[in-house]
Formats: sequence, structure tokens, C-alpha cells
Amino acid sequence: MLVKNQKTIFDHVNLCRYLGKFAAVLFRLTKWSIEGSKPNQTQSVVVAAPHTSNWDFFITLGMALRMEVKVRWLGKQSLFKWGMGPIMRWLGGIPVDRSKSSGLVEQIANYFKTGGQFSLVISPEGTRSKSKQWKTGFYYIAKHANVPINLAFIDHKKRIVGFGSTFQLTESPELDLKNIKEFYTPYL
Repeated sequence: MLVKNQKTIFDHVNLCRYLGKFAAVLFRLTKWSIEGSKPNQTQSVVVAAPHTSNWDFFITLGMALRMEVKVRWLGKQSLFKWGMGPIMRWLGGIPVDRSKSSGLVEQIANYFKTGGQFSLVISPEGTRSKSKQWKTGFYYIAKHANVPINLAFIDHKKRIVGFGSTFQLTESPELDLKNIKEFYTPYL
């Protein structure tokens, strides 16, 4: 599933910088702003919430390009069909077949362990609809890979996207998940 040698947009440094500048112009034109600073970890799981619109993808990708954060993301397999597959992979996408259990948490945790600089962006809702119940795969990927979680947010009302704090996991998944969800309370 995960291709180690797959080149993404973030592997093309000059193109990434130009697209980051282009993203900055688009943010200004659309009156969106970026808050927070670039995470300083070479590897992390980035929780991006809330995810309520198809535009969230472009907003988050624009932020990553602008801040020069090399990201990968998970997407349903159907997004990678009809000739879009190479483009989606180039944008950092990893197709996921949600119709069957495939040990995704372990596969991605092992991918982290092979090294390399990237952050995996995951929407904990697992859908674009508002959801009170989050999927916890992001947490267990970070736990198994022994990487921190960076909390990224989208505030549609204020037109702000950004990075909040970095969350180091403890031995209490219940408490960790509660604290992570509390961070997102103002944005939900």
C-alpha cells in the first residue's frame, strides 16, 4: 500500500516553494490566514479537524505548502480512480480500501519506522459530516510509530487555519483522546 519511493509534490523543493507562494496569494485573496508555527518534528501524525467540507483538503494542503511541511494523507480508494490516482499520489495521497480490514495502523506505523521526513494528516471524523464520534486510528498510528501528534485546525467562521500544540502521548489513551478533543472544542 505505502510506496516508499513514491515522489510527492513535497519532494520537489523548488516547485513546493513556488506553490507555497501561490498558496499565500490565494489565502490573501480569499481572506484566510494561517496561525501557529511549523512543527519542528521530522515525523508526526497531524490531526486536522473539523473536516466538514471538500475545501478543507485544499486549505490544509495550501497551509502545508506555505509552511513547508511535508505531508502525506489518507483518502478513500475511490479518489484514486479515473486517472486521478497519479495526481492524488503526487499530492501526498495514500489510498485506503475501507471495505476490508487490512492492518492499516500497523502498515503506517511501520512506514514511519523506515525513516524519512513526513507528517501524516488524518481527519479523525473519517467523513466530511459533523460527527461526535471520532475514529481513533490516528491515535494508534502515532502510538505504534512512537511519534507525536500535531493538532491542526480549521476555523471556518474566522477563516483561520493553523497548527496548535504538539501532543505527546501518555500511557492513558482515554485521557489523551479526551485532551485532544478538548483542544478542538472551539472549532466544532
